[in-house]
Amino acid sequence: MLSSFLSALAVAAAAAVTPVADLPAAIDSLVAQYKEDAAVPGVAVAVTRGSSVVHIAGHGRTPTGEAVSDRTILPVASVSKSMTARAVLTLVENGRIRLDDPVMTHLPEFVMADPRAAAITVRMLLDQTSGMSDTTIKSFSGPEVRTLREAVAAMRGSVLAAAPGARWEYHNPNFQVAARLVEVVSGQPFAEYLSRNVFEPLDMKDSRSVNTADDLPPSARGHVKVLGMPFALPETPGFGNGSGGVLSTARDMAAWLIAQNQRIPVETSSSYALGWFVGKTESGQPLIHHGGDLMTSTAYQALLPASGYGIAVMANTGTQYRDAQSIGERLIALLEGRPVPPPNGPPVFNDAVLLLLAVPIAGLAVRGVRRARERRRSVLWLLVLLVPLVLVVSVHHVVGFLYRGRDVAWSQVFYLYPTFMATLVVTALGCAAVFGARLAAMVRRAREDAPHAGH
Repeated sequence: MLSSFLSALAVAAAAAVTPVADLPAAIDSLVAQYKEDAAVPGVAVAVTRGSSVVHIAGHGRTPTGEAVSDRTILPVASVSKSMTARAVLTLVENGRIRLDDPVMTHLPEFVMADPRAAAITVRMLLDQTSGMSDTTIKSFSGPEVRTLREAVAAMRGSVLAAAPGARWEYHNPNFQVAARLVEVVSGQPFAEYLSRNVFEPLDMKDSRSVNTADDLPPSARGHVKVLGMPFALPETPGFGNGSGGVLSTARDMAAWLIAQNQRIPVETSSSYALGWFVGKTESGQPLIHHGGDLMTSTAYQALLPASGYGIAVMANTGTQYRDAQSIGERLIALLEGRPVPPPNGPPVFNDAVLLLLAVPIAGLAVRGVRRARERRRSVLWLLVLLVPLVLVVSVHHVVGFLYRGRDVAWSQVFYLYPTFMATLVVTALGCAAVFGARLAAMVRRAREDAPHAGH
């Protein structure tokens, strides 16, 4: 598909892979071991080479107790971006649009409070160089949207963070605008167009795109790990059509990988284009890949052009540990004949310390409430007690800042850092209780002292 450094593939192919005697068995063994060591309830895997399927399999179970198979429907999250790009390219191939056309030419409703937006091209959307950014468009923490039309309309009051084409920045709404463009140009709902023009020609019978987390079927729901144990939870609210809404299976992903391996590489000087990252494996071989992260599931796809291998992994645990990506990276090591590192287990010790810390904090809060009448504190000291509560309310802004400006919803922070948030909430509630008790004590003392002040 992509990358300017693929001209020497024929020469590199012979050195790119160390043969494995029984590759399907080796893949199953690797995945099963990772699943056990990292406490991943369910994983689906597809490995292809050229136009052939090497292995497809499911391991473990869904949150509803069903065995994961090669036909189990699971989210692929941001892996969807390459599929949205493919949908756009079908319009290009049919002469309906050109990649360097301004988006507004085909999507007049795409209007922002920034005149520079008129220069955004279709290619810039797919290459993530439009100038749109999480710092100016809040796709997670902003107002809720449920359709692509609403997602584009929500950008009307926003401005760009950079001039179109000036810099790369990962931003989900780029692909939501691209998906809406497909709807308007084709005259079909995006999910319908994607099915008819991308999935059906590849015989991807079980794949489809949905709008929001509410549309996930039971098999596509996932887990968050706490104390090394997976807990089934509903996915956090969010809109993902175009940018992360595709549901697929290991069998369908094998067909997708084979189709991508048949395409002639297009030159690019960028490390990202058309919904794919471009880089190298640890052994220095070309790597075209993309991960996908939801709060309760992850996905990963990779193409190894030198050897012709393709890899797809879907895991029903959240972005907290990026298990699908970790499994994918270990499969690449296996295919290249490199040592496969053991998985890093969940930080059970850290989780335990944070949860245990909540116990003495709660005890101190109870003690503070009981002794509220005995101690006189200044108003400033009382206000300090509200700091944890303020942090709870604004924690998503803090996390977004630490994530270099990425937009993060408040609910997502609970899924990312469950034990930290549990301890923080206990601290905030305890401090709020002490604040209330001491404030009430101050008021009572003031009333009791009032008659004496008049003599």
